[in-house]
Amino acid sequence: MTSIRSIALSCVVVISFFAACSDDSPNPGGTPDASVPDGSVPEMCTTEGTTQCGDTCVNTATDPAHCGGCDQACSATEDCEASACVAVCRIGTEQFAAGAVNPANACEQCVPATSATAWTPLVDGAACGTGQICSAGACSPKCFINGTFYAEGTPSPLNACEVCTPTTSTTTWSPRSGIPMMVGGTDLAAQGWTTVGQTPNSLTYGEDSVRLETSTPSGGRSGGQLLIVRANAVDPAQPFTIRVTMQVESVNPHNSLDSGAAILGSLTGQVGTGTDRAQMIYLDSAKIGWADDSQSSAFAVTDGAYHVYELAVDAAKVATVSVDGVAKLTRSNFITNGTIAIGDQTNDPSVDGAMRIKLVEKACP
Repeated sequence: MTSIRSIALSCVVVISFFAACSDDSPNPGGTPDASVPDGSVPEMCTTEGTTQCGDTCVNTATDPAHCGGCDQACSATEDCEASACVAVCRIGTEQFAAGAVNPANACEQCVPATSATAWTPLVDGAACGTGQICSAGACSPKCFINGTFYAEGTPSPLNACEVCTPTTSTTTWSPRSGIPMMVGGTDLAAQGWTTVGQTPNSLTYGEDSVRLETSTPSGGRSGGQLLIVRANAVDPAQPFTIRVTMQVESVNPHNSLDSGAAILGSLTGQVGTGTDRAQMIYLDSAKIGWADDSQSSAFAVTDGAYHVYELAVDAAKVATVSVDGVAKLTRSNFITNGTIAIGDQTNDPSVDGAMRIKLVEKACP
């Protein structure tokens, strides 16, 4: 008869066998399953462009502490750009790239090699905008030529037909069409002009012009005279061109050798010699001509507009008078003593005029 002990031992063996057979572990050999999280290993970075450095995911293309690779830190004056440390400026609470211009002053920029915490001034003469350069730390329209600053409009000390024109060049002289001899709205005496005249007359200044006016008293046997005169305006031995930008408001008809509105390319004394007056240009209301009445040309002189009256004398002493670029008069053997004058040349009664002169200039060759 089988003992109870034997039966019990047999049951234990059978139960153990079935337990072993029913074990569904996929790794009976004990190899860890990679799909099962292991709390001892940090999770790998999954965001595109990031790299795991220690237990942190970073972008090594832009992270200053891990620039181009883990633990490759940039200095305090550098930033990380495209995986490389580059110098920058940190001014106030803002960061600026090397070469960046101060938004509050175009004559300062970020130069980390000089200062990483403050703006660095640009050198004198550096461009700071179209037609502008830096001067004493400020941006302005000037020229910087041969180590010297010149204000806009300043003529060259060596050639009056060259001028500082920053919009053309800030580093070289620019040619100009003419040399201003009289600019309206500015004191005549300060510009080298004098006046000759006889009352009644008036000279007044507008914003951009000088106004001359003469009149004849009722029943008067003579009228007013008023000329503005510039001595040594031209070289009598050389060709010259004088341009007068002027508006004739009103004028009485001229008398031979006299005019209430005139341009003289030569003047001797107060009214001129016979030669001065013969070659004087008279301006009547509807025509211009030589005051000796040798030639005239129709033109609406008193039309309320400014016109450019030009007297050009060439090397052969041939004179040409143009209005707004259109030739109107010519004559040979023009003679000048170098003095020019504009205005009412005569005191003849009722030969008067009123005119505004904006600019007188000598043309550059």
